[in-house]
Order: sequence, then C-alpha cells, then structure tokens
Amino acid sequence: MSVVASAPGKVLMAGGYLVLERPNAGIVLSTNARFYAILKPLYDEAESDSLTVEWMDLKVNSPQMSRETTYKMSLKDFTLQCSSESRNPFVEYAVQYSIAASYAKLEKYKMNKLLKLLSQGMDITILGSNDFYSYRNQIEARGLPLVPDSLATLPPFTSITFNAEESNAENSKPEVAKTGLGSSAAMTTAVVAALLDYVGVVDLPLYSKNQKLDKSLDLDLVHMIAQTAHCIAQGKVGSGFDVSSAVYGSHRYVRFSPNIISSAQETVGTKPLDEVIGDVLKGKWDHERTNFSLPPLMNLILGEPGSGGSSTPSMVGAVKKWQKSDPQKSKDTWNKLSEANSALETQFNLLSKLAADNWDSYKAVITGCSMLKSEKWMEQFSEATDVEIVKALLGARDAMLKIRFHMRQMGDAAGIPIEPESQTRLLDVTMNTEGVLLGGVPGAGGFDAVFAITLSDSSTNLTKIWSFHNVLAMLVREDPRGVSIESGDPREK
Repeated sequence: MSVVASAPGKVLMAGGYLVLERPNAGIVLSTNARFYAILKPLYDEAESDSLTVEWMDLKVNSPQMSRETTYKMSLKDFTLQCSSESRNPFVEYAVQYSIAASYAKLEKYKMNKLLKLLSQGMDITILGSNDFYSYRNQIEARGLPLVPDSLATLPPFTSITFNAEESNAENSKPEVAKTGLGSSAAMTTAVVAALLDYVGVVDLPLYSKNQKLDKSLDLDLVHMIAQTAHCIAQGKVGSGFDVSSAVYGSHRYVRFSPNIISSAQETVGTKPLDEVIGDVLKGKWDHERTNFSLPPLMNLILGEPGSGGSSTPSMVGAVKKWQKSDPQKSKDTWNKLSEANSALETQFNLLSKLAADNWDSYKAVITGCSMLKSEKWMEQFSEATDVEIVKALLGARDAMLKIRFHMRQMGDAAGIPIEPESQTRLLDVTMNTEGVLLGGVPGAGGFDAVFAITLSDSSTNLTKIWSFHNVLAMLVREDPRGVSIESGDPREK
C-alpha cells in the first residue's frame, strides 16, 4: 500500500511584490516540473496492539541529495526526535501538521484504523523534476551546448550538486543552485497530499491530462495544511501564491489574510497541535482564485542566465522599507503596476475568448505572427476578426512593457535589481525575436530566470538566440493542473 502524490512548480507571470498585499492579484502559471512524494509503510505488520502505540517511526529519503533522515514521532503531541544532522523543516512540518489534521478531522470510529496505519511507520521518498535545479555547470563541464536538448540528456531525478563555494566552516550543508520554480512549496504540498490521502482524510484526483480546477473540499484541506506548514517552516507568512498553484494549478490569485496563520504560529507550543490545526481548518480563509491559463497555441519558456540567483526575502524587505520611507511615490507606482497587471490579464482572457469563438481565424493569426517580429504583425491582416486578435496580442505586449517599466522604477527606488541591466538587455532582445509575444522577470525578479511567452512553434528561434547570449532555455512548460495522485513511482516510468 503506497501513495504517490505530485505537485507542480510555478511561474508568477504578473503581480510580483503586489501579491503580498490584498486585494492585489497575481497571475501564476503552474508547470510540468513536479515534486513527488512516495509514501509507504515502513513495516509490513502493525505492532500487536496499535492502540497503545505512543511513537511512530519515520524515514525520509532524498535520493537526489543522497540523504536519509530517521525520526521518532510522538503520537501524543506530534513532536519529532531526529537522529540525523540533515533535516528538512518543510517535510517535518508537512508530516506533523498532516497527522495533527487527521486527528482533528477523523471521526472517533476511524481512529483505530489511523493508529494501526501510524504504528506501521512511514517511509517517505521525495523527488524533484530536474527543472527545479540548475544543471548548467554539469552541461558546461561536459562540453555540451546551452540548449534544451542538452538538458534532455540528463536522466530524470539527477543527483544535485551543492554549491561548494557557498559553504564555510559553520555551514554543514551548502545551498543547492535552484531555478526559482518554488521547490519548497511543491515539495510541501506533495508530502501533505500524499499523507492525507494515505490516511484516508482526503480522496484526491488521479492524474489526468484534462484535469480542471476542482472546487473540491479535499483540495481546500490540502491547501490549508500545506500553506500553514510552508509558512511556519519558512518562519514567515508569505503571500502563498506558490503553495496555491502547487495545489490548484494555474490561476489568478489574491492572498489570504496573514492572521489566519500568524495566530496559529502564536499558539503552537501553548495548546495541543491537533487543536491548533483544528482552528486553522475552521479559520476564515479569504484567498481568492479565478480560472486562468495561457490562451491556446501559446507557450511558456524559461531561460536560466547562469548569474547565480537572488534572495527573494531580502528584495521584499527592501521594497517594504521603500514603501515606508516614500508612501506617496510607492503608492503611485503600485497603482500603475496594478493597472498594467490587470490589462495583461484582460488581454489574455480576451485572446482565450477569441480562440473559442473564432478558432480558424485565431489559429491563422497566431501561426502568421509566430514567423514575424511584432512590428510586422498588424500589416499582415485586414479581416475585422483577425485585426481584433492582433490588437489583443499587441495589447498584452504593451501591458508587459508597462509592467517591466514600473518594476524597474520600483527596483531603482528601493535600491535593488528587480530587473537588472543584464536582464533588461536580454529581455529587449527576447521581445524583438520573431514569434515572441512578451518576456519578463518572474516573481520578485532579480537574476534567477527570465520567462517568455511564444506563439505557435516559434520557441526554437528564441532558444537559439538565448544560447548565443549564454542563456540556457529550460524544458519547463505550462501545465495548468495542480496536485494529484500518480499511478506509480515516477522513476519506473
């Protein structure tokens, strides 16, 4: 009896910084890069009398990092005793809070079955798609070109190398090079989903290609526990868009009020954990999510510039400091950014509607524009419907240029590189490539990655140009589905 759950990584296309404050929205795309949690019992047999069992054995494997961590978990107060140095707080909180939620949610008559399961222990293996990590150094070391085909030669779930130069005597474990897809949120969500499904608290959908954004209460339960575990593991209550997209897939997101989780943070340790989690589940979760995904025949493509990445928390801190020091100017910039974000969403929704209403025209326009630079798009078409589609494409492009302008303004004012000069030059080249609709820095910006939206089959143009500019195009694409149960171990596929 094993359960395999997976949850996607994300790209925040619009709404960086603003999404931290209600009622500003973020547009978040989930991707085909997924984190997997494989959960099975540690022992075949339950202890003779599972009702008197006070401890559960737990083993967490991370084969990509060559780590195995063993724990004993108290079934009275859910505390963990760890026998190894390498610990993963995201997995620890995910397990503790999911089991506490099981105690809070399950009816009394189901507790015997739960205790029997827990007395068999838990063996959890976590695996992340290669796209979550940077393998650029390995590709360069092997003398391969910086193109997606080189990435495709790596076996799935390749071992992760640590950034040795970051380590010092105090740091026992150096940081790994990541690509900014939200690995901790996807991992936390996958572990929570696998565990809640395993103990029978939720019944999650099996993976399917055309999974819709489900309104099911089971997904809401996974969301609440994963958000809480992720925030407490991070030590701060973030906006939560990364966990939300890991659960629900691509959507338009407005954050929850932070006090739902901050009040839980305050009571952890002063009252039983299952009561704390029970309060979280009863809390007023006021986040909003609206269906959103890219219009047809559009592709998300991500590029890794290889410039080392950025620290999101310190950049967010700098923006908040600037907001306090110059409230009027910052409010003005935020309002303009918010308008540009809304305009981008409006144009994308219009394009989706035009595709649904006039598929043949839409397909012809997208295919035609995919072979040309944007300044040539309008002169190709004269039919009213075709012109309307091109206008919407150019409207989306214009909205993105405004977003980039105001993000640069904000970065300059706050003294941080939200769109650093090197990224500006790269994005200008990107947006001047045939078939590219728009490009930008995702999320909080910085040096992590750049993204582009390309039309039809034009991604290969951009891949070549990026390679010339020393940027590695990744294999990531948009996949609008959220968390789901897999039919088996992904290593066996």
